[in-house]
Amino acid sequence: MARRLRPVGIEFVETAPVRLVFAREISAPPEAVFHALAEDVPGWAGWFSAVTLARPVDDGARREIRLRGGTRFEESVLMATSPEVYAYRVDVTNAPGLRALVEEWRLTAAGTGTRVQWTFAAGGTPPLRLALRLARAGLGLAFRDAVTTLDRRLAAR
Repeated sequence: MARRLRPVGIEFVETAPVRLVFAREISAPPEAVFHALAEDVPGWAGWFSAVTLARPVDDGARREIRLRGGTRFEESVLMATSPEVYAYRVDVTNAPGLRALVEEWRLTAAGTGTRVQWTFAAGGTPPLRLALRLARAGLGLAFRDAVTTLDRRLAAR
Protein backbone atom coordinates (compact mmCIF):
# COMPACT_ATOMS: atom_id res chain seq x y z
CA MET A 1 0.00 0.00 0.00
CA ALA A 2 1.39 3.39 -1.01
CA ARG A 3 1.78 6.00 1.71
CA ARG A 4 2.58 9.70 1.62
CA LEU A 5 5.77 10.62 3.48
CA ARG A 6 6.65 13.80 5.39
CA PRO A 7 7.46 16.62 2.94
CA VAL A 8 10.97 17.40 4.20
CA GLY A 9 13.35 19.81 2.48
CA ILE A 10 16.98 19.61 1.40
CA GLU A 11 18.12 20.38 4.96
CA PHE A 12 16.97 16.86 5.93
CA VAL A 13 20.22 15.60 4.36
CA GLU A 14 22.00 17.05 7.42
CA THR A 15 19.39 16.34 10.12
CA ALA A 16 17.93 12.92 9.27
CA PRO A 17 17.95 10.24 11.99
CA VAL A 18 19.78 7.94 9.55
CA ARG A 19 22.44 9.39 7.24
CA LEU A 20 24.38 6.99 5.07
CA VAL A 21 27.11 8.70 3.03
CA PHE A 22 29.11 6.98 0.29
CA ALA A 23 31.72 8.44 -2.05
CA ARG A 24 33.80 7.27 -4.99
CA GLU A 25 35.98 8.91 -7.61
CA ILE A 26 35.29 8.12 -11.25
CA SER A 27 36.93 9.26 -14.48
CA ALA A 28 33.90 10.95 -16.08
CA PRO A 29 33.71 14.75 -15.76
CA PRO A 30 31.10 16.31 -13.43
CA GLU A 31 29.01 17.67 -16.33
CA ALA A 32 28.56 14.18 -17.82
CA VAL A 33 27.71 12.66 -14.44
CA PHE A 34 25.20 15.43 -13.69
CA HIS A 35 23.57 14.90 -17.09
CA ALA A 36 23.19 11.16 -16.36
CA LEU A 37 21.67 11.86 -12.93
CA ALA A 38 19.36 14.76 -13.67
CA GLU A 39 18.66 14.85 -17.39
CA ASP A 40 18.74 11.18 -18.44
CA VAL A 41 16.44 9.82 -15.75
CA PRO A 42 15.33 6.77 -17.82
CA GLY A 43 19.01 5.85 -18.13
CA TRP A 44 19.20 5.05 -14.39
CA ALA A 45 17.80 1.57 -15.09
CA GLY A 46 20.85 0.90 -17.28
CA TRP A 47 23.50 1.70 -14.68
CA PHE A 48 21.91 1.33 -11.22
CA SER A 49 21.06 -2.36 -11.01
CA ALA A 50 18.42 -1.95 -8.28
CA VAL A 51 16.40 0.39 -10.54
CA THR A 52 14.00 -1.31 -12.95
CA LEU A 53 12.17 1.85 -14.08
CA ALA A 54 13.01 5.53 -13.84
CA ARG A 55 10.72 8.05 -15.46
CA PRO A 56 10.66 11.85 -15.28
CA VAL A 57 7.27 13.41 -14.52
CA ASP A 58 6.09 17.05 -14.81
CA ASP A 59 8.94 18.13 -17.10
CA GLY A 60 11.53 16.66 -14.74
CA ALA A 61 10.22 18.27 -11.53
CA ARG A 62 9.20 14.82 -10.28
CA ARG A 63 10.27 11.22 -10.87
CA GLU A 64 8.70 7.78 -10.76
CA ILE A 65 11.11 5.05 -9.65
CA ARG A 66 10.64 1.30 -9.35
CA LEU A 67 13.17 -1.01 -7.71
CA ARG A 68 13.77 -4.73 -7.87
CA GLY A 69 11.51 -6.46 -5.39
CA GLY A 70 8.58 -4.15 -6.09
CA THR A 71 9.43 -1.02 -4.11
CA ARG A 72 8.01 2.10 -5.75
CA PHE A 73 8.78 5.78 -5.20
CA GLU A 74 7.15 9.00 -6.36
CA GLU A 75 9.76 11.71 -5.88
CA SER A 76 10.12 15.49 -6.11
CA VAL A 77 13.37 17.04 -7.25
CA LEU A 78 14.58 19.39 -4.51
CA MET A 79 17.76 20.67 -6.13
CA ALA A 80 19.34 20.38 -9.56
CA THR A 81 22.37 22.66 -9.63
CA SER A 82 24.52 21.68 -12.60
CA PRO A 83 27.09 20.19 -12.33
CA GLU A 84 27.28 20.07 -8.54
CA VAL A 85 24.15 18.76 -6.80
CA TYR A 86 21.14 16.66 -7.66
CA ALA A 87 18.73 15.89 -4.81
CA TYR A 88 15.22 14.53 -4.51
CA ARG A 89 12.67 13.66 -1.83
CA VAL A 90 10.42 10.63 -1.77
CA ASP A 91 6.81 11.79 -1.51
CA VAL A 92 4.95 8.47 -1.85
CA THR A 93 6.20 4.90 -1.41
CA ASN A 94 5.08 1.39 -0.63
CA ALA A 95 8.21 0.77 1.53
CA PRO A 96 7.07 -0.08 5.08
CA GLY A 97 8.25 1.97 8.03
CA LEU A 98 9.65 4.86 5.99
CA ARG A 99 8.49 8.34 7.07
CA ALA A 100 10.90 10.63 5.18
CA LEU A 101 13.68 10.13 2.62
CA VAL A 102 15.97 12.51 0.76
CA GLU A 103 18.82 11.43 -1.48
CA GLU A 104 21.54 13.86 -2.48
CA TRP A 105 24.18 13.34 -5.17
CA ARG A 106 27.05 15.82 -4.75
CA LEU A 107 29.61 16.07 -7.55
CA THR A 108 33.07 17.60 -7.12
CA ALA A 109 35.80 17.86 -9.74
CA ALA A 110 38.66 15.47 -8.95
CA GLY A 111 41.44 16.01 -11.49
CA THR A 112 39.83 15.28 -14.84
CA GLY A 113 37.14 13.12 -13.19
CA THR A 114 34.50 13.45 -10.49
CA ARG A 115 34.17 12.63 -6.82
CA VAL A 116 30.59 11.35 -6.51
CA GLN A 117 29.06 11.50 -3.03
CA TRP A 118 25.65 9.98 -2.36
CA THR A 119 23.85 10.78 0.88
CA PHE A 120 20.87 8.61 1.78
CA ALA A 121 18.98 10.49 4.53
CA ALA A 122 16.01 8.69 6.06
CA GLY A 123 13.59 8.82 8.93
CA GLY A 124 11.18 6.11 9.95
CA THR A 125 10.14 3.66 12.58
CA PRO A 126 12.80 2.30 14.95
CA PRO A 127 12.89 -1.11 13.16
CA LEU A 128 13.38 0.63 9.79
CA ARG A 129 16.18 2.82 11.14
CA LEU A 130 17.94 -0.28 12.51
CA ALA A 131 17.45 -2.14 9.23
CA LEU A 132 18.95 0.76 7.26
CA ARG A 133 22.00 0.89 9.52
CA LEU A 134 22.44 -2.86 9.08
CA ALA A 135 22.03 -2.46 5.31
CA ARG A 136 24.87 0.12 5.11
CA ALA A 137 27.36 -2.34 3.57
CA GLY A 138 24.85 -3.50 0.96
CA LEU A 139 23.86 0.04 0.03
CA GLY A 140 27.54 0.97 -0.20
CA LEU A 141 28.18 -1.94 -2.55
CA ALA A 142 25.15 -0.98 -4.67
CA PHE A 143 26.46 2.59 -4.87
CA ARG A 144 29.99 1.51 -5.86
CA ASP A 145 28.66 -0.87 -8.50
CA ALA A 146 26.27 1.77 -9.86
CA VAL A 147 28.82 4.58 -10.23
CA THR A 148 31.38 2.17 -11.68
CA THR A 149 28.83 1.05 -14.29
CA LEU A 150 27.86 4.67 -14.93
CA ASP A 151 31.52 5.60 -15.44
CA ARG A 152 31.94 2.78 -17.98
CA ARG A 153 28.80 3.86 -19.85
CA LEU A 154 29.93 7.48 -19.97
CA ALA A 155 33.40 6.47 -21.20
CA ALA A 156 31.82 4.41 -24.03
CA ARG A 157 29.94 7.44 -25.42
